[in-house]
Amino acid sequence: MYVLRRWAVRHARLLESLYGVLDRALDALRPLARLIGYSRLEGPVAAIERATKGALFDCRMCGACALSFTGMACPMNCPKSLRNGPCGGVRSDGGCEVEPGMPCVWIEAHKGAARMRAGALPTEPNPPLEHQYQGRSSWLRVLRQEPWPASLVTQAPPRCDESVAASRLESLLRAGTFVVTSECSPPDSADPDDVLTRTHHYEGWVDALNVTDAPGAHCHMSSLGVSLILARHGWEPVMQMTCRDRNRIAIQGDILAAAALGIGNLLCLTGDGIGNGDDPGAKPVFDLDAVSLLDTARRLRDDGLYRSGRKLTSRPRLFLGAVDNPFAPPFDLRPLRLGRKVAAGARFVQTQYCFDVPMLERYMHAVRAQGLHQRCHILVGVGPLTSARSARWMRSHVPGVHIPDELITRVERASDPRAEGVRICVEQIGRIRAIEGVAGIHLMAPKNEHLIAEIVSESGLLSGRAQAVQH
Repeated sequence: MYVLRRWAVRHARLLESLYGVLDRALDALRPLARLIGYSRLEGPVAAIERATKGALFDCRMCGACALSFTGMACPMNCPKSLRNGPCGGVRSDGGCEVEPGMPCVWIEAHKGAARMRAGALPTEPNPPLEHQYQGRSSWLRVLRQEPWPASLVTQAPPRCDESVAASRLESLLRAGTFVVTSECSPPDSADPDDVLTRTHHYEGWVDALNVTDAPGAHCHMSSLGVSLILARHGWEPVMQMTCRDRNRIAIQGDILAAAALGIGNLLCLTGDGIGNGDDPGAKPVFDLDAVSLLDTARRLRDDGLYRSGRKLTSRPRLFLGAVDNPFAPPFDLRPLRLGRKVAAGARFVQTQYCFDVPMLERYMHAVRAQGLHQRCHILVGVGPLTSARSARWMRSHVPGVHIPDELITRVERASDPRAEGVRICVEQIGRIRAIEGVAGIHLMAPKNEHLIAEIVSESGLLSGRAQAVQH
């Protein structure tokens, strides 16, 4: 099946022309189809469409065919069902994060789109899948002249009172403060004290703490619960929300609950594949992706509407964020996906670990060329390499993490690998801070949280201002 799918991508221009012929044929057949009756035609036409497109594209009959603007690569073949890919876990060889032996669907889409008339994937975000159309014929939708799912990103300007920030983090970024964020992993516990005992390493050293949402597809206390505990004890939480574990109905309810409880920072992610975790029998949901999740949150905030169109009586105040990975292929597609996230509502962005500053500089050059650094605050991910062994493990087992050989060699040859890892991190922070358009650092040190204070202090990130977090 991969052979035919990749053939379709290589011949995307030919197939685009054939689709043009099909469109004209459908226009000519419309009076006859109307006479026969669309309901009578649904079964046989859907069967023909399924057989034809199934052979060429491994079509899943989503009922809202996207082939014409995804380079003749069906996005439903993505194990995460991404309609706005690629995710940040693409492997260095272009393989899928979830199915390593399969080429990333969105890399194939990128190649196919380059061969079509437009020459590139569109910049407009794609809408999420509307499941009520699954199994129905897209060709008949064209015959019926039904409205095709448009980009569901709200076109209305933000309606919340922008003179008042939704959070302390937003206030700092608006003021031009170079911020420091980190992240706190939820415990495997129902005791709130187990949350608070993890925070002493961060006190006075960070402006906000991310609360991860079942990271690596492992179950822990929920991000909403941990965020509330932190907020009640004076911390500035950034609540992460992934699309892997709940559908759009549950997601919207959790967003409203978080805002009602005073949590103002929401970081939207697609989420790791279920296979990365310890419960592979769980069902992956992926009803939305990161882009449509951002749009959903922005609609709640700015339009006061659920995705269904039903009105809210009170709109949430939210500072919306996203993640990006400049260090995973396809590199030239990363700024486009960032642009989609910004269009969908992201106003701050945290990146994957940066261990390759020249690669980041090339990414930021493309970001500045599109003016995206003026529309969102970019926080670059950093962290210490405490041993060559752990660095090699990260590079091999954490999709999307890129660590150059020279850094691993430098740590390996050091008499004190931990101290050398901290020294490298501090050096990189200095270089990253000098890059135009970078608004802060996202410092990640899982199981090495005790190094947070040393890294922030040695890098001078808080020089010239009061301590970041006060208690």
